[in-house]
Amino acid sequence: MLDRFVSSIQFQGQALTLRAERQKVLAGNIANAETPGYKARDFDFAQALSAATAGPARRPGVALDAASQAAAGGSAGARDLALQYRLPEQASMDGNTVELDRERANFADNSVRYEATLRFINGGVRTMLSAIRGE
Repeated sequence: MLDRFVSSIQFQGQALTLRAERQKVLAGNIANAETPGYKARDFDFAQALSAATAGPARRPGVALDAASQAAAGGSAGARDLALQYRLPEQASMDGNTVELDRERANFADNSVRYEATLRFINGGVRTMLSAIRGE
């Protein structure tokens, strides 16, 4: 039972790390909504989580390190967390591909999911503590 609990917490921890990284990417898009030529970026969360949790060879924190490098333009991020350019539905005259309504919606959705992941982790820890205490 403890192994299953630890696995669940590790999985949720990776999800939380990736959600935080996605918040940074989305916030960067929103911050650059008026920057001429800026290209909106994002990543496939499900694919990134799958890569971050695939197999025992992964170390905790690898996805975050890769994401940080990708956000900074490093090539190591392409292996674990490939930031992709978003295709706009309506082109801008100045070459900026940020669609503010879409970015705000994605930011809000990711925020809610981040909070849900935190609550899940907290609930699991509380349950385990209750079991240990015999309550």
